[in-house]
Amino acid sequence: MAEWFSEQAPVRQLPVADRGLQYGDGLFETIAIRNGSPRLWSLHCARLAKGCKALAIRMPDEAQLSDGIAHALAASAISDAYCTVKVIVTAGPSQRGYGRSASASPTVLFGVFASLPLPASYYLEGVTATICRTRLATHSPTAGLKTLNRLEQVLARSELVEPGVFEGLTLDADDNVICGTMSNVFFIKEQSISTPPIDASGVAGVMREHVLNSMAATGRDVLVQNFSQSDLGHVDEVFVCNSQFGIVPVAECDNLHWGVGEMTRQVMTTMAGAGVAECQT
Repeated sequence: MAEWFSEQAPVRQLPVADRGLQYGDGLFETIAIRNGSPRLWSLHCARLAKGCKALAIRMPDEAQLSDGIAHALAASAISDAYCTVKVIVTAGPSQRGYGRSASASPTVLFGVFASLPLPASYYLEGVTATICRTRLATHSPTAGLKTLNRLEQVLARSELVEPGVFEGLTLDADDNVICGTMSNVFFIKEQSISTPPIDASGVAGVMREHVLNSMAATGRDVLVQNFSQSDLGHVDEVFVCNSQFGIVPVAECDNLHWGVGEMTRQVMTTMAGAGVAECQT
C-alpha cells in the first residue's frame, strides 16, 4: 500500500513528459519514519543535495522537503509510528531529447508506504545471502548517487528466487564485492571492520555513513578497502545495512558460513545507541 503527494495535494498521475519517467532523470531518498520523525534526515538531505548538484537539478529547500514529508504523513491513512517515506526529485517536464536546461523546475513527490520491522530472528540468527550474476558498472559519473536509474539493482534482485535468501551481493567487473541489491556490506576479519569503497560503483547508503560516523565516535575506525569475491572465504563475520532495517548479520552466502559473531553484536549495540532501535537484540 502506498499514497503519493506533491507538496500540498494527493498525486494520482505524472505527466508523460516528465524527465523522471522519460529518462530516469532524477533522484530519490527512501526514509525510515519512526514515531513521526524522519530518521537520519540530515544524511538524506546531504546525499540528495550532492545528487542534485551532480545532475544539475535545482535542489528543493530543506524546509520545503520537511514540510512536504509532514504534509504527506498527516494526509496519509498510514500510521507514522513505523512507515517509510520516499522522496522523488526529477528534472521536471521537458521537450523530447536528452538535453535540458539546468534552470528547469523540478518535480517533487512524496510517497508514504506501510512498513513492518524485520523478524527478530534475522537480527539474532542472521540471514542468507547469495552472489548475484549481474555485475555493477564501474566509473560511472553517477556512482554513489541514489538516482532513479536502478536497473542494475532490479536485474540483480530478480535473481533472488531461492526461498529464504534475504539479499544478493553484487560484484564489479574485477570481482570486487561492492554492495547488496538494497544494502551496503561490511566485513570483519581479526577484529578489524571494513567496507568496500563506493566511489566507482554502487550507492553510498546513509546507514553506511551512519555506521562509519558512529563507530568513529567510539574510537574504532572502519577501513574502506576493496574485497574480492575470493576474500569472502577469509573473513570472520559479515553484515549488511540500509536505512530501513539498520544492521542485519549475514550468517551464510552460497557455500560460505559465518554465523553471527561478537564483533557484529558490538556494532549492533553501538548502532542501537545511535538511534537505530532495530539493532537492539
